[in-house]
Amino acid sequence: MIKVHIKRTVPPEKMDALRELINELRSLTMGQPGYIAGETLQRIDQPGESLVVSKWQSVDYWQQWLASAERSRVQAQVDELLAEETKYEIYEFD
Repeated sequence: MIKVHIKRTVPPEKMDALRELINELRSLTMGQPGYIAGETLQRIDQPGESLVVSKWQSVDYWQQWLASAERSRVQAQVDELLAEETKYEIYEFD
């Protein structure tokens, strides 16, 4: 199993729009093979910093989702809002 940390920074005035897009991504993700669970966190000491933690059965399932057209479509909308690029970190369970 793996966990993927997806870090984004968005201007405070665009946070509601980002939440809507993250919710759309989560809805799409729920039907993907290998997807287990996810959660969205907002950093307390850094306003505008968002972290999505996504759990997958394997890195192969994550990469299939990462390459999918439906994810890319929504991610393109996210990219328009961001003050910085989305950062992905993949962690494997020991």
